[in-house]
Amino acid sequence: MSSTAASARPQNITLGIALILTAALAISVQDVIFKLFSSAMTLWQIFALRGCIAVPLLIAICWMQNPNFADIFRQAVNRWSLLRAVFITTTFLAFYGAIPFLSLSTLGAANYSAPIFVTLLAAFAIREPVGPRGWLGVLLGFVGVLVLLRPGSDAFSFWALMPIIGAAFYALGHIVTRARCQDIPTAALALSTNIVMMLAGFVVSGLIIWLAPTGGVFDAFPYVFGQWSAITTSDALVLIVLAAFAVGNGMLLAGAYQAAPPPTVATFEYSYLVFVAIWDIVFFTLMPSAPSILGMVMIVCAGLLVIRR
Repeated sequence: MSSTAASARPQNITLGIALILTAALAISVQDVIFKLFSSAMTLWQIFALRGCIAVPLLIAICWMQNPNFADIFRQAVNRWSLLRAVFITTTFLAFYGAIPFLSLSTLGAANYSAPIFVTLLAAFAIREPVGPRGWLGVLLGFVGVLVLLRPGSDAFSFWALMPIIGAAFYALGHIVTRARCQDIPTAALALSTNIVMMLAGFVVSGLIIWLAPTGGVFDAFPYVFGQWSAITTSDALVLIVLAAFAVGNGMLLAGAYQAAPPPTVATFEYSYLVFVAIWDIVFFTLMPSAPSILGMVMIVCAGLLVIRR
């Protein structure tokens, strides 16, 4: 792809930054809800049942945007939309699969190696200009993430590898958004993602029921390998709230990466770590350590470098 094609893409930096900051805040709230209230259900049950709520809601949104829903649906299930959805679904499954076993700050720090992947792919795959300040900003942000990782005793456990793997798929998903899904409505992209997430939940749940794995690691981690549980009223409310977040977050993320270059958007995604630190204090009475504060300052400085670029 030529540099001319890259420069022809929209460059609404202000809109992209505003959307990604809003998305980071919304995702951090969603993660708190997930960690606090979803322990009674399996990961696959949550994804399947949340999708049953989110998909009809997104269909209604798509229909309001374009009464010719068949056209929206065709865009939601084209090959690039579905490829993007598979990448994003893998990201969320990796992240939420590890959420009971790691702190939110550790999860976030591991997951936010994604901007490094985004920058590399943006620079070499779709020829987005980065520039010296951009590279310095992203690298400084990555160092800040490493500073945040160091205090956690679980930071480099097996489970910490899952969000790192998810981060690579996250980068792939947003590069596809920028390069191949530029003209697809954000509601259609969110619909595609939630359909794939819902199907993943049902398919893996069916496999677990069919295979009925027991013993060892399967019994040790019922959140990942367990059977579905009965749904209480509070569980149903949590699923409705998570479905609403799934709809909004999907549209915000897609819109941010459509509006502005991936390196810029990815750098401001680091703001998620600031929000998570606040929620750690409010909900889990965890005060940030001095290295954590230093890491946050480095991340903010990285954002300022990108703005100056």
